[in-house]
Amino acid sequence: MTQETTIMITGAGNGIGRATLMHFAGKGWNVIGLDMDADALAELRDALPREKALLLTCDVGKEGEVARAFERIDEWLDGRPLDCLVNNSGIADPYCGPLEDVELAQWQGWIDASLTAAFLVSRAAIPLLRRAETASIANISSTRAVMSEPETFAYAAAKGGLDALTHSMAVTLGPKVRVNAIRPGWIETGPWQKSAARSHPDHRDKDRDQHPVGRIGAPEDIAAAVDYLHGAGFVTGQHLNVDGGMTVKMIYEH
Repeated sequence: MTQETTIMITGAGNGIGRATLMHFAGKGWNVIGLDMDADALAELRDALPREKALLLTCDVGKEGEVARAFERIDEWLDGRPLDCLVNNSGIADPYCGPLEDVELAQWQGWIDASLTAAFLVSRAAIPLLRRAETASIANISSTRAVMSEPETFAYAAAKGGLDALTHSMAVTLGPKVRVNAIRPGWIETGPWQKSAARSHPDHRDKDRDQHPVGRIGAPEDIAAAVDYLHGAGFVTGQHLNVDGGMTVKMIYEH
């Protein structure tokens, strides 16, 4: 009998996480989703077979909540491996205002939601990942890790730290577990929000024209990148820009 395959995604309730969870559920995988948004998780529960999905409310930036979630996850897996982990959680809005006005608690919020969460969840997941013949971790970073906009200090620092964590984990956890980062560019997440927050923005031609591929990104593009990296057995410690070519195009003010 073929071994069932399981993926776990943090920040699974909306946006990139939601699209990634549904992508792999559509492939017949078992899916585990963690998120703080109970309403979004409730919608996903209604859309997925109960025996194939475990959806837990959890603040993955807090050690105690992660520990409690993994007690339930280990019980649900019942000795089966975790094949893929996607560290996707984070604060979506990158703007924090002038540096001199940023309070330490605000700064820590961005760091914890993305970087600390990836550490805590990866640490807890390692024993489950090592049950698999080969396993993979995809850390969802950002092109802002290498290209900044004004007043995005904490977000950029969190994603830059996630990039560094990625290559350190790759050389430490291999060959059993491969670890890569995905750097999304401009991804329109509106259609992948919970029903109460869903939107379908109409982007301008000049927004699309910033991208050599001629369009703005979709969460499905990131899900496809996770899928590729999980299957790419000779790829680890890498940082994959999924940005429609935006970061390699020079844009001049007119």
